[in-house]
Amino acid sequence: MTDPAADHVGLTDTFASRRYFAKFDAIMQHMLRVAGVMEAEGQLDRAEVEILARYAQALIFTFRALSWKYLLVGRETGRFFGSLSIDNRDSGFPIAAELMTMANDAQQADTHLAGMPYVDTLKDQMVQTILSKREIPTKLQFSLSQRLYYEELQRGELFWVRNDALVDWLGEAPGGRRRYRVHWASYDSQVNLPVIYMMELEDSGYVPLPRDSRRWPEVQAHLGAQALGGLKLLTIARGFDEDFDDLHPKRLRRFHLGPMYSHAFTRQNGPMREVLANARAPAGEDWAMVWTEEELVSDRVEQQKAGWFSTVEREIFAVDPMTEAMPDMGATRTQRSIILPQRPYQVLEEKNPPGLAGVKKFVVSRKGRVLQY
Repeated sequence: MTDPAADHVGLTDTFASRRYFAKFDAIMQHMLRVAGVMEAEGQLDRAEVEILARYAQALIFTFRALSWKYLLVGRETGRFFGSLSIDNRDSGFPIAAELMTMANDAQQADTHLAGMPYVDTLKDQMVQTILSKREIPTKLQFSLSQRLYYEELQRGELFWVRNDALVDWLGEAPGGRRRYRVHWASYDSQVNLPVIYMMELEDSGYVPLPRDSRRWPEVQAHLGAQALGGLKLLTIARGFDEDFDDLHPKRLRRFHLGPMYSHAFTRQNGPMREVLANARAPAGEDWAMVWTEEELVSDRVEQQKAGWFSTVEREIFAVDPMTEAMPDMGATRTQRSIILPQRPYQVLEEKNPPGLAGVKKFVVSRKGRVLQY
């Protein structure tokens, strides 16, 4: 059995750690622009863009918090606090254990902040140390970075390993049924990647789903338990359909954010590794970010017996058995996209590797403009 820890590496160099966080901050900003391009081209609607932006912003806040936590990694702070562990073979993202530790820290943020000097106090002490002792106030800098880390956790709205389902009203379906879009997200601990889900459903229950004190907590618990990247969409949709007789899933989508490829930080196999090596891009432009969208839609409805005298509706989902790139995915449609700067894109076009022929390319310029190819 392969040890997953063998694919993890700690960023123990101060400047490498800061470059890593700066790279991800830029990538997340680019993803927001890509979502805007997809909306303009009709691939996403405004509400879907807002949902994706919500989770992308949560990831930005999460990386910001981690950047404060590990701001002085590699420096002598008088206290060992480790280094950021990333999955440098499969995902390029921090390992899930980092988010789990952060969630535990968030529960105790108030306690930690109560025992720490305020930001202005620490800054004054740093100035006094520089002027009077003529030395770098590393320990005070460390205290300030930890203060800012816990303040970021206290503000909340971060991306956690499990992000419980939320529901939005979509209107009425034919026949008077209520229509909702439910969305939730997780950080897949098997592959260390964030995954976002959206489900459109019809509600034939007596009490509207968001106000139903019995069904809504059950729905949240059910979807949270099924938020595993290894499960097919067909498995998730069928399980939901069978567990809730008065909730009818019509469309289920899943967005895998990543992996992130970087010549400086990762060692993934595949054509992108060679592309980035040959691109020789400057710092901040030696990356590529993949995202994959899976979609499952209901084809029709069938009536099935439920007991002696009643029947229930069951969705029959349309599954594409001829998907060449990702066979037997249990989805109606699968689309892979890649976001990358201009220089790696030029090398990608020159080499034109077969595995990336059907992938949508979003190219970002240094000024942040996004073009789709």
